[in-house]
Amino acid sequence: MTADLHHQTDGHPSGANQPGGPIELPANRSWLERHGRTLFTVLVRLALLALFLLFWQMMSGRYVDPLFISQPTDIWANLYEWARDGTLARNTWLTVQEIVLGFLFGASAGIVAGFALSIIRLLGDILDPYMIALYSIPKVALAPLFIIWFGIDVQMKVLLAAVTVFFLVYLNTSAGVRSVDRGLIDAVRLMGGSHREVITKVLLPGSMAGVITGLRVAVPYALIGAVVGELVASNRGLGYLMLDSASQFNTAGVFAALAVITIIASVLNLGVSALDRRSSRWKPVEG
Repeated sequence: MTADLHHQTDGHPSGANQPGGPIELPANRSWLERHGRTLFTVLVRLALLALFLLFWQMMSGRYVDPLFISQPTDIWANLYEWARDGTLARNTWLTVQEIVLGFLFGASAGIVAGFALSIIRLLGDILDPYMIALYSIPKVALAPLFIIWFGIDVQMKVLLAAVTVFFLVYLNTSAGVRSVDRGLIDAVRLMGGSHREVITKVLLPGSMAGVITGLRVAVPYALIGAVVGELVASNRGLGYLMLDSASQFNTAGVFAALAVITIIASVLNLGVSALDRRSSRWKPVEG
């Protein structure tokens, strides 16, 4: 009888993968299987960057005047010279402080204001037109006023970056809060949830996509605020290095400063992406 049962499993003697049978767990995948796609993506990106730099190097001097586009080798030589005499570290550190502090202050205020004016509807209806009007002001136009108020020191660049970031984060946070399904809010209230629980368990996680979008969009604007402040009035920072290089027709110096700014922006975007992954762990995995 037992032998007959074993022969009736259609090629699966142990009954594996049969209804009611034991489930076979997949074997542990290798590191290459788990990270192969990411590794391939990184390699392709590096290859594209290498091809672009090679094309740039070949075009410069042969078809285009190096005065306009410089050359990757000259840019690298300029970066090396700045790194050797301490110019790069000193000015980069100052700009990083301005960008990070401006981003943190502006983003924090934007998130708080976005939640407050969206939850307290009456207050939001009163102040929303003023927020839109202030957002419409070109932030570069505030630089001269900030110079009068705060001088040309670090505070002016931090505040200019913070103001630029604030409105972007505020608008996206407000949109995220208002897009939360009203049915979820009513369901929590019907189950006896307090106002605090509605905020922490429904509004906060439900609006996180809007908050992350605001942070991601605000990253380059934090750089713009800080660098524009340095271009308008400063004797230090990456913006000053760009302006000083341009005044000497040193195109390689301008591109070198731009390359460092691009790296800073990439690092900040990686930080926002990490925050996005951490805050989205509660979401179901698609596919």
